[in-house]
Amino acid sequence: MAASVVQYNVKDGKDSILEPLSLPESPGGSIPPDNSTSVPCILCEESYSLTEKDALLKHLILEHKLVIADVKLIADFRRYTLYWRKRFPEQPITDFCSVIRTNSEGPVEGQEDYFLLCDVLPEDRLLREQLQQKRLEEILEQQQRERNDASFHRVCTFCNDEFTGNRSLLLNHMAIEHGFNMGLPDNIVYCTEFLDTLQRKLDNLQCLYCEKTFRDKTTLKDHMRKKQHRRINAKNQEYDKFYVINYLELGKTWEEVQSEDDREMIEDQDDDWSDWQDHPVCAVCLFCEHQSETMDKIYSHMKDTHGFDLAKIKTELGLKFYQQVKLVNFMRREIHQCRCYGCKEKFPSKAEVLKHIMDAKHIMALQDKSTWDQPQYYFPTYENDALLCALSDSESESETDNQSKEIPVIAEDISNLKALKQTSVLNQLLKDRTYSS
Repeated sequence: MAASVVQYNVKDGKDSILEPLSLPESPGGSIPPDNSTSVPCILCEESYSLTEKDALLKHLILEHKLVIADVKLIADFRRYTLYWRKRFPEQPITDFCSVIRTNSEGPVEGQEDYFLLCDVLPEDRLLREQLQQKRLEEILEQQQRERNDASFHRVCTFCNDEFTGNRSLLLNHMAIEHGFNMGLPDNIVYCTEFLDTLQRKLDNLQCLYCEKTFRDKTTLKDHMRKKQHRRINAKNQEYDKFYVINYLELGKTWEEVQSEDDREMIEDQDDDWSDWQDHPVCAVCLFCEHQSETMDKIYSHMKDTHGFDLAKIKTELGLKFYQQVKLVNFMRREIHQCRCYGCKEKFPSKAEVLKHIMDAKHIMALQDKSTWDQPQYYFPTYENDALLCALSDSESESETDNQSKEIPVIAEDISNLKALKQTSVLNQLLKDRTYSS
């Protein structure tokens, strides 16, 4: 599960991109189970709410000396207690529970008997499995309702965009536009409550990953960006209820289920890689959505279609590899912010700024080098920008060219092999080795 830092609105003229973006590559409106339902004691008339489960367990131990094992593995604690509340009066408690005697070697008056109710008893084990199966069926039904519900409506947590229809529209938007990946929409349940939980943490100025609290939004967003905390904390069990994988197997966390799947894949994998097909990564044009698999093609497209000659700029300015990276990131960022990179004029939309760049012939009009040759542009505007990976290192190329020009390579004359063997230095080395031995 990957997360993202919040993107806040700032005044025009200031950089408002706070994290890498991504190039383009039934809803949670239902209410989760009610946690306020009362849970009766198994052996008396006392009752507690589900939020007071620990108080009920304490009552069972102190008042009835009854211990329930592995409570966290019980899928529906209320149904579990109701079942045993009905069964206990029918037979002696020792028919269901193991007896644990404390201070067994001490005086009789200091001994106490406690009763342990656990899944060693086949009936208890079967009950736990049935409750787990019932819970899984309820979760899958809830998930299906959310997937089919078209009444979902919510504003994005990180921007002002509104989404109506299916929850997947919002979740995919957050993943693509903000780099915040909660997981596949089909793997999430109680989506609205999940989003409310994340929004509440951000409103409380709390980092979603390390969960530290900060004094203001600016400090929070800087922390999450610099520390790469643009994701939720997978170790926080508060989020477990929102992922279907946590309901699949009794007593197993999502990590254990996932590790078993990984082991099965390793055991079943075939060592024959003959059918492997590499899928090339396509670089996206700086000015449109055109993609090409090679730098030559993308260079040609930008030059022929838009009149932008990146190779010429690299040569004229003598740009090294990282300077090319900063230039590309600078141009990507300016265009994303609907601002001309040549004259800094701001426009309402990306289409309008691109039209201005072409009409005003600013396509090759770069700002002074000091404007874009800055450390902040080491960081990609789009985190999946394959164009950055395909840039060539002019410095290494020039060194290679110089070496190939300055150092002549002369092939050895092998026309007379017999004479070559007789005059070879290896003969002398072999003689020296013979004498030394």
